[in-house]
Amino acid sequence: MITLPTLTVFGQVLLPGNKPNRTQQMQISRGYGMFMHFGINTFTGDEWSDGSTPAQKYNPTSLDCDQWVRVARDAGFRYVLLTVKHHDGFCLWDSKFTDYDVASSPVKADVVAAVSRACKKYGIEFAIYYSLWDRHEPSYKDPDPSKYVDFMMNQLTELLTGYGPVCELWFDGGWDRKPEDWEIGRVYQLVKKLQPHCAIGINHTIVHKEGERDFVLPDLMTEDNKYFFQYFPSDFRLWDPKIANKTDKKQYLHQGQSYYLPFEHTICLSKEWTWFQKLNPRPSRDLDELEELFYRTTENDNVLVINVPPDHTGRITEQDANTVIALGRRLNIKRGKPLPKNGRFISLGCKSKAGSVYANDIAQYGPQLAIDGGMQTRWAAADTLTELIVNLKESDCFNKISIFEYQDERKSNDPNDIFSTYRFNRIQSYTIDIWKDDNWRIIFTDNRPMGDCKVIRFPVYYRTSKIRLKVLKATAPPSIYEFNVIDSKVTN
Repeated sequence: MITLPTLTVFGQVLLPGNKPNRTQQMQISRGYGMFMHFGINTFTGDEWSDGSTPAQKYNPTSLDCDQWVRVARDAGFRYVLLTVKHHDGFCLWDSKFTDYDVASSPVKADVVAAVSRACKKYGIEFAIYYSLWDRHEPSYKDPDPSKYVDFMMNQLTELLTGYGPVCELWFDGGWDRKPEDWEIGRVYQLVKKLQPHCAIGINHTIVHKEGERDFVLPDLMTEDNKYFFQYFPSDFRLWDPKIANKTDKKQYLHQGQSYYLPFEHTICLSKEWTWFQKLNPRPSRDLDELEELFYRTTENDNVLVINVPPDHTGRITEQDANTVIALGRRLNIKRGKPLPKNGRFISLGCKSKAGSVYANDIAQYGPQLAIDGGMQTRWAAADTLTELIVNLKESDCFNKISIFEYQDERKSNDPNDIFSTYRFNRIQSYTIDIWKDDNWRIIFTDNRPMGDCKVIRFPVYYRTSKIRLKVLKATAPPSIYEFNVIDSKVTN
């Protein structure tokens, strides 16, 4: 049993509860942040290095933390989340408790201090990612796990007392040890003592059974008080880079009590899902996909951070900067105003049928999974030429459709590049049809692949009792994560 101190700010007790506390309300209000992976891996091409890379490898030639935060401001982000220490243990500040940091490198500038100053300058909040797993620090290998927790507490004290307000602390890497070995209750007490409104989240938060490590996919988190904390306490849920269901629920159990937890999404700007910037820059995601993911991840009192990593020069590339700024302008994000919404999904949860279902397994691959609000569930066909039909209320109207197609994937051949993913569409030609006057009427057709997200915007509104995706050509049996029919003028 974890005993927590009673902490209060302005008369409000700052403990996890069964409804949003002030810290969580502030996090939900922020809603949209820029994640930045930068460190020793930026200079080696690795995603996870093992802590043996010499600190001298860290050598940005034109370090410009002001530019990072200026891009965040111009793109409409409300906070910056900086990776101050990744799994390799290399620290972006001059820590008194390790020599594996910027002070031991050719460029000794305190990056944490520089980003914190820039956040104050541009009116953006500052947040920190800190890896629990540390592949360099000797105390991590001590048989007594408390020795490393002491080291971690010392570093967190440096970060939370030397750099001004920190709105969020994002922990990662906890899978490397038993949950109890991290002494999260002790860490929580320290953080809340030093910065009461710093929201705390730990990656892979929720499990099927208390005391076990059977992680729950965010897609399944559609029922209150069904699943459990892996760690306690914390203020929000994490599982990068998974997307929560549109009907995401917020109540989770620990030792018989129910607690409220919003979900913070993390997605890469990189089209290939790399976190650290590579020497050979990778293409950014398409704006259509980013826009639809933005809407999906910031609704329902959840939060989004998009990873925009600086390169080996110490600057965000012009390509990446232009992409996130263009996204912010397309969304028309305004400072001090609520984040924009997508509209009403008139297809969500409607009746559906398909021309075929893979292995006739309706539970696993049925057409209902294309309209269930989940991004890890999918309809899968048994044939290349097939169709998906969704029944709609004829009184509802729509002027937009978005489609997330399941794609075949290929991983990088580089053993150091464990995250890069190359995706290939199956559907090559298709139509969108509506049922009108006892006939199918085509309202859209295309003979090009859908890409990572196909968005169709109509200049007029349609009403129909049925809508159909008809596949005319495919390289393999089609599969759809989400088929969304949207009234973009109405928000939920």
